[in-house]
Amino acid sequence: MEKILIVDDDKEIALLISDTLTDEGYECLVAFNGESTFTLLQNNPDISLILLDIMLPDVDGLEILRQIRNTVTCPILFVTAKNRTYDTMLGFEMGADDYISKPFVTEELVARVKAHLRRERRSLQNKNLALSIGDIQIFPESYEVKVNNKPVELTTREFQLLHYLFQNAGKVVSKEQIFNAVWGTDFADIGTVAVNIKNLRTKLDKHNRYIKTVWGVGYKLVKNLEN
Repeated sequence: MEKILIVDDDKEIALLISDTLTDEGYECLVAFNGESTFTLLQNNPDISLILLDIMLPDVDGLEILRQIRNTVTCPILFVTAKNRTYDTMLGFEMGADDYISKPFVTEELVARVKAHLRRERRSLQNKNLALSIGDIQIFPESYEVKVNNKPVELTTREFQLLHYLFQNAGKVVSKEQIFNAVWGTDFADIGTVAVNIKNLRTKLDKHNRYIKTVWGVGYKLVKNLEN
């Protein structure tokens, strides 16, 4: 169950939002001031989304955002009066993801919350998505590689080269294409491609089943070992 933190000093509005989102299947926490907001965030690191009022009695929403944005990565939606345009724009610059104007339509608020949570779920799925060919798995977000589920240490360039080959698996790519994609035109020595290919072969597969040389053309990452 996704957990939503609602921060608003207007208890009637806060509880209305809480009841509405609870009916939609979310777990809701409610804070009426800055102090309780910080306490709830500290005790609930798994919060999925924050609805944050700008005008609070002790610490305003902008200051809360400033203090938490470097450690809290979930979507933060400002709830603000229509005449607080400057604060809204400042909030976007500080890392807010959206804003909802008061007075708001409850159905719109629910729709915005659902949209941001869907986007966040997709983002998390993509970050954890591994690319696999044969015994090799690569994790593009974390620059990790595993062969037979065992970690393999690659340099940054070696990983970028392998990732490029994965993206073009089954295709023949020339040294020039690899060089421009991985090193760029500012790097002078195209011979470094062959050196890094050799290193990858040594680290990934002593039988050299995956990275094939196509003489006079370039290299190909084999998608199906039987081919």
